[in-house]
Amino acid sequence: MPSGRRKSARQRREQLSSKVMWQSYGNITPPPRSYSLFISHAWSYRDDYDGVVRLLNSDSTFLWRNVSVPAENPLSFLRGLSKSYRFLVRQIDERIESADCVLVLAGMYVAHRGWIQSEIEAALDFRKPIIAIEPRGQQRFPDALSCAHERVGWNTKAMVSAIRRQMGEPPLIQPMFPF
Repeated sequence: MPSGRRKSARQRREQLSSKVMWQSYGNITPPPRSYSLFISHAWSYRDDYDGVVRLLNSDSTFLWRNVSVPAENPLSFLRGLSKSYRFLVRQIDERIESADCVLVLAGMYVAHRGWIQSEIEAALDFRKPIIAIEPRGQQRFPDALSCAHERVGWNTKAMVSAIRRQMGEPPLIQPMFPF
């Protein structure tokens, strides 16, 4: 790396995760766990999705793997079938089943309720915690997201703390809204 350039959050996470153990005040501490996260999204709200990914990546102590469907690698579609939604739903269900937690962008719900409701139902079926993320400045919150285990604001600490809390680990901050 050329001198003068800072390491990206991703490079710092990879460096941290490559260490098997490190010493903390003379005690051996295991490395932090990595979380598999499914972020419910629609491509017409790509900026919001990218924003959540950036926020999660900005915490160098938070290790995670994105099991969502990336734009650069969309799910395969059965082109010969007129109704291949069932095939797509199965692929999304497999991703949700492999996730530790499901993040739902509350601002997208109204415009894409069919797909997002299906993802919420899959998360409930697979007993995955659901964290609803409120966009900045949003006044209304969709009733359909009342099933969310937590509701957080648009910031890194709130999201990371909610994920850790739902996984039974100590949070960084207390929940914003009691349920």
